[in-house]
Amino acid sequence: MRRSVRIGCGAGFSSDRVEPAVDLAQRGALDYLVFECLGERTMAFAHRDRMLDGSKGYNPHTAQRMRAVLAACRKNGTVVITNMGAANPLAAAQLTVGIARELGLAGLKVACVEGDDVTRQINAGTALHDRDGTVRDIGLPVVGANAYLGAEALLPALKAGADVIIAGRIADPSLFVAPLAFRFGWGLDDWQLLGRGTAVGHLLECGMQVTGGYFADPGFKDVPGLVDCGFPIAEVGFDGGFTVTKLPEVGGCVTTATVKEQLLYEVHDPATYLTPDVTADFSRVAIEQLEPDRVHVHGADGRPRPDKLKVTIGFDGGFLAEGGISYAGPNAQARARLAGEIVWQRLSRNNALLADLRIDMIGVNSLHGTAHTPPTDSEDVRLRVAMRSRRREDIDTMLWEVEALLCCGPAGGGGYRGTISPSVVTHSALVARDQVRPTLRMFTA
Repeated sequence: MRRSVRIGCGAGFSSDRVEPAVDLAQRGALDYLVFECLGERTMAFAHRDRMLDGSKGYNPHTAQRMRAVLAACRKNGTVVITNMGAANPLAAAQLTVGIARELGLAGLKVACVEGDDVTRQINAGTALHDRDGTVRDIGLPVVGANAYLGAEALLPALKAGADVIIAGRIADPSLFVAPLAFRFGWGLDDWQLLGRGTAVGHLLECGMQVTGGYFADPGFKDVPGLVDCGFPIAEVGFDGGFTVTKLPEVGGCVTTATVKEQLLYEVHDPATYLTPDVTADFSRVAIEQLEPDRVHVHGADGRPRPDKLKVTIGFDGGFLAEGGISYAGPNAQARARLAGEIVWQRLSRNNALLADLRIDMIGVNSLHGTAHTPPTDSEDVRLRVAMRSRRREDIDTMLWEVEALLCCGPAGGGGYRGTISPSVVTHSALVARDQVRPTLRMFTA
C-alpha cells in the first residue's frame, strides 16, 4: 500500500489550456492526471452534438489532449482519468485507442465507463429539484439527462489496470476520490476519508483557480508569471491529509489565500457539501503554508452520502442571437438608451418576441443591471440585444431591427455585429441510486 499519492489536474473545464497538462505529464512525476471537463451546459451541448452526428458528443478537445499527454503518461506510469466522454464516452474511448495506436503505444488499456445517461428515465411528469414543477412545465424538448456518478463507478476500471479511464458525467471531485480510494484501500463507507478525498478533488478540479489564475486581481492580488501559470498537484497521504503545490518552474502561486478561495467556490454550505460519494464537511478545515507554493490542508470530514443522485436535464433552447451596435462621443449613453428603447418598442408590437429578450448597455450596466445606479454619462457604449427563441423568424426579426439602427437612428451608431448560436437550458432532478447502473468496457491499443 502506498504511503502517498501524487495527483494532478490537467484541465479545469471544457476549453482549458493543454500546455500545462503536458508539463505535468512530462515532469510532474504523477500517479494520476485528471482532466475535469464537464459542466451542466457543456453536457447539454454534448447531447445536441450527438443528436446531429452520432459519432460526436464528447469533448471537442479530446484528441488534442490525448495526443499531447499519452506518450509521456505511459512512459511515467501515470493513469489518465477524465469525464471528457460527456454524452458519448464510447466514441471518446475508441478515439483514444486509435490515437494510442498512431503513437505506437501498443497494449495501452483504455476503459470506457458508461451508465450515467438516464434520459430514458425522464418523462413529462419528472419532478424538478431546482424549481417547482415538472419537465412538462419547462415546455422545451429534452436533449439528454445524466446522473452524477461517484468514485464507485470508476473503481472497476482502476482494478482492471486501465491506463486511461474515460467517462461521462462523473462528479468533479469523484474523479480524484476514486484513485485515492483505490490506492489507499479506503472503504466506500468511510465517510471521514471520503470527505477528505473530496476536499482534494474540490481544490484541484478547477485547475488554475487554486494556482493563482482566477485568483489574480492586479494591484490587489498580484500573481507572478500568470501568462505561463501551471496546473495544481496534490500530494495525498493515507489519512487524507494533503499538500497542494505546483511545478516550481511555472508561473502562478499556491498560497493560503488561493486555497481558501477555491475551498469556498460553489459550496453553498461548507458543512454540508453534497456529492455522490459523501456529504462532505469543510467547516473545520485547517490550511497551513509550509513553504512557498506548498499549502497543507487537513481536517475535512464527512457524513453518509445522499440517498439519491443528482441528475442534470438538458433542454433544447432553440436559437440564441446577439445583436450589437456601438455609440461613442458626447451623449453616447443617452443615444444608446434611446436605441434600446426603439428596439424594445418595435419588437413589442409582437408580444411573443419579448418573452426571452434582454437589452444591455455594455460599459454602463451590462453586468450589474439594476443593482446600482449607472454613471451619469459614458462616451463609449455598446448596445447589446439578446434573444432566445425556438423560432428562427423571431431571431431574424430581432437582428434586423438592431441592424436597422445604423441608418434609422439615433445618430452615430456603428460597428453592428449579429450572431446566432444554438441554445440549451438545464434543470436538475433526483433519481434513486438503484436506478443507475454504471458499466465498464475495456479496450486495448
